[in-house]
Amino acid sequence: MTATLREQFNQWRSNLQTHALLRLTTGLLVAWLLTMISIPIIRWVIGDDALHYGVMAGVLFQTAAVLLICRQAWGAATTARIAALVIPLSWLIERIGSATGFPFGPYHYTEALSPLIGGVPAVIPLAWLMMLPPAWAVAHAITGAVRGWRFVFVSGLAFTAWDLFLDPQMVGWGYWVWETPGLYFGIPPVNFLGWILSAMALTWVARPPAPPLPPLLFVYAAVWLLQSIGLFFFWRMPGPALFGFLGMGAFLVAALTQLRRR
Repeated sequence: MTATLREQFNQWRSNLQTHALLRLTTGLLVAWLLTMISIPIIRWVIGDDALHYGVMAGVLFQTAAVLLICRQAWGAATTARIAALVIPLSWLIERIGSATGFPFGPYHYTEALSPLIGGVPAVIPLAWLMMLPPAWAVAHAITGAVRGWRFVFVSGLAFTAWDLFLDPQMVGWGYWVWETPGLYFGIPPVNFLGWILSAMALTWVARPPAPPLPPLLFVYAAVWLLQSIGLFFFWRMPGPALFGFLGMGAFLVAALTQLRRR
């Protein structure tokens, strides 16, 4: 009887913790979405200062939500292991990139996205962490695997598709500068090769378990939709809006199509 009561208590406690995490995750996702939607409105009211605070808040909310989503699927230890790999390694990639030009091409960050750590904005590694798991979910849905070169390669492509939006937007906002502007709305094509290789390397090192598909695909889809609408209607960047819409949209459609076939 005592053992049965203990099991029931443990199950009740587990359910309580799960429900609390779900509520917290939902709250963070809502806060993230509201932050991203409100940035243009707040900017009209208080000026360009809203961009910095909006970006910082949006990244923090999205990163926290993605980590909680992963924790519920993978457990705290695995999620912490992956975060402990992605954050310093992505900082190192950006530090090397901004100092040497490899593998993205010559660029440097400005003080506009402060605070900086070793010349790299502190928020940048969190941005890698907040979008890699959604890219892994897309790759897992398309390939049906979480190991092997196909999964690693598609993860890199799905992650890099986001940069079709991001790089022109961040350069336009003065967060980083390319020494030699390139063909893609001022962005050199080698940048995207660097993104693919870097995301593939981080995926290979992190070796994530099977990702929880519905919530992470929702995050990927939300980023795609918000960026498409934001760049086209509010930030007056129709070119990056179109290419990003097609790039991320193609991976999202492919992922959903493969899931329907299974």
